[in-house]
Amino acid sequence: MSTLVHMGYGLLAGAIAAEILATTSMKYSEGFSKLWPSIVTGAGYVIAFALLAQALKTLQVGTAYAIWSGIGTAAVAAIGILFLGETLSLAKVAGIVLIVAGVAVLNLGGAH
Repeated sequence: MSTLVHMGYGLLAGAIAAEILATTSMKYSEGFSKLWPSIVTGAGYVIAFALLAQALKTLQVGTAYAIWSGIGTAAVAAIGILFLGETLSLAKVAGIVLIVAGVAVLNLGGAH
């Protein structure tokens, strides 16, 4: 795998981390009524999309977006369960497993 593709995945990882931070902060912003969580939300999404745009220079959009949305969704669901008091159900676990499996299949299928 080329250095540019590795860099693309690094940028994608940063984009995912920024998106997870932004989404979690949005919960704490209470409908954008609290200043600092609202600022973190906005900045996080700007950073996330800027990094994703850079990652797309070397990664295929379908693969990158599947990884972005899959990991982001699974991580935010886990944060909700572990730190925000959301309930854990068999349906949530099954959904997360299916998302992760879908991302894995896309990557194993040579989508990069």
